[in-house]
Amino acid sequence: MRTRPSILHVDLDAFYAAVEQRDKPSLRGRPVVVGGLGPRGVVATASYEARRFGVRSAMSMAEARRRSPNAAFLAGRFAVYRRVSDVVMAVLRELSPVVEPLSLDEAFVDLVAAEHDDLSPAGVRAIAAALRATIRHRTDIAASVGAATSKLLAKIASEQAKPDGVVIVEPGTELDVLHPLPVHAVAGVGPATTQRLTRLGVRTVGDLAAIDEAELVTLLGEAHGRSLYRLARAEDDRPVIAERESKSVSVEETFDRDVTDPALLRALVGRMAARVARRLTRTGLSGRTVTLKARLHDFTTLSRSATLPAPTDDGRVVARLATQLLGDVETSGGIRLLGVGISGLTEWAQQDLFAAAEPATPSAGVDPAEQVRAARAWVPGADVVHARYGAGWVWGSGHGRVTVRFETAESGPGPVRTFGADDPDLTAG
Repeated sequence: MRTRPSILHVDLDAFYAAVEQRDKPSLRGRPVVVGGLGPRGVVATASYEARRFGVRSAMSMAEARRRSPNAAFLAGRFAVYRRVSDVVMAVLRELSPVVEPLSLDEAFVDLVAAEHDDLSPAGVRAIAAALRATIRHRTDIAASVGAATSKLLAKIASEQAKPDGVVIVEPGTELDVLHPLPVHAVAGVGPATTQRLTRLGVRTVGDLAAIDEAELVTLLGEAHGRSLYRLARAEDDRPVIAERESKSVSVEETFDRDVTDPALLRALVGRMAARVARRLTRTGLSGRTVTLKARLHDFTTLSRSATLPAPTDDGRVVARLATQLLGDVETSGGIRLLGVGISGLTEWAQQDLFAAAEPATPSAGVDPAEQVRAARAWVPGADVVHARYGAGWVWGSGHGRVTVRFETAESGPGPVRTFGADDPDLTAG
């Protein structure tokens, strides 16, 4: 166990929504919801303004619209989010060579690996303040930072620091911070486990710490019971593990509440498969083995895999196979974490032989350029450029029209104009 608060947990606040508000001045201070906009769409991130209306990640987009009808609903720009994340991760690696990314918007940092002179609480607070200032300077995005002697307490500290703050758990005060918290604050205590513990009168982490280890093992099983017994006592010696060369590409999400709706789960799998495919495309890789990871309501983690006859970087193929794997998982009790990944990476891909064939030639008598323009779908939030009016983003579209707000991060709120969806002067940004 460490004796200094040398582990940082860095979390970018409402990340996707914050990037959209940064780049779209008219949305600053307004509710913003990022996610799938189709009938089965799911919220990826909601701005703090939208959260005041009860909008949260993994909620169906239909429910989010009911709760915050005046919010801006955007499809998301994951290439932009990845670029911002890359900048932040580079900043973290300037601070320490040992950085463990958990997702695009959060990571653990081991300060001991960088041999900082002063790792006292005051010294770590100064490091965290400088780190947050650097992140804001380079990305114009706010970060919350927690620091503690363990991963468990560092992550709890960053949650308490939100939004845009720093919390240091001083050595010796771990139990004072941990024990008053609700029992679900401990990693591994989901709704089902919370329900079981509540029947024993366990509502806080302190209550959990008072339970005999043998009783927890009987109630929750060997591994889970012993793990919670230790964590409830702030006994967490897990190291920060530096990112290694990728042998797979994967995306996973942990939900605020267990998800039981099969249609929602399929939509989530489809969205994750699309993100996996985008990462493959960016790196010039493809893969053969698709894996679905699911953590159930009782914290049981399952993994299902299937191997394709040839490598692919096609999101449709990944989604189709991952959805089939989801069908092998009993989801009626609820899913608290879902992930899609692909391994067996290579630098070549074979076309999907089972994909629907595309027309080889345009329809007779139709100009190919006109056909392409007519088929374009303008997605809310997407960057565009107009030959006359310059850079902007899609405000909305439909019925053959597209409405664009012409503004950038540097310009301030800009005017709104509407064009035909096939306007030759309007192109993707």
